[in-house]
Amino acid sequence: MSKAQRSNGQVSSVGGPEFSNDELLEVLSNQRRRFTIHYLKQRKGEHVSVSELTDWVASWENDTEIEALTHQERKRVRNALRQFHLPKMDDHGFIEYDARRGTVTLTDEAADANFYVDSLTGGDIPWGIYYLGLSAFCGLCLLGYWAGLFPFTLVEPFTWSVFVLTALTISSVGHFYDNYYRMRLGAREKPPEVDEG
Repeated sequence: MSKAQRSNGQVSSVGGPEFSNDELLEVLSNQRRRFTIHYLKQRKGEHVSVSELTDWVASWENDTEIEALTHQERKRVRNALRQFHLPKMDDHGFIEYDARRGTVTLTDEAADANFYVDSLTGGDIPWGIYYLGLSAFCGLCLLGYWAGLFPFTLVEPFTWSVFVLTALTISSVGHFYDNYYRMRLGAREKPPEVDEG
């Protein structure tokens, strides 16, 4: 599995052909390029016009509906995509960009890979801190029972075991769902960084 660290989270590609850490950092370090991959993943190999891609990227970037975008917002994104982002993504093998026709599509390699962006928004707690807290709580309960302290002795060891197993199972299912659905580019209508609310 390839992984690359970013300042506000982690990006990685899982499954399919590997992209190098440098390629992942280079391409996924920019929000417009992440939005581009997200949209192209949703289109499942279709050729998309740069104009259509521009509308969606600008919409997500400005947190507004496509119909409400100004000419200037569209122009700024379109120029940046055409002149910089799309050629760079093409050079690194993530997309096929036909500047003459004004179309773009994911390469087979990028279409087969899953890209995850760990983006914390609002009151989200990182999974590592969540599991640390859960472990500390379960450890405190175990120590309290072992030391014979009230109220920990009110619960039998089997009940503690069922509680810990249930907590870990629910947490693991939630973590899997969060990784596979919320943080995977192309999995939802909007990219991970854009608030669905």
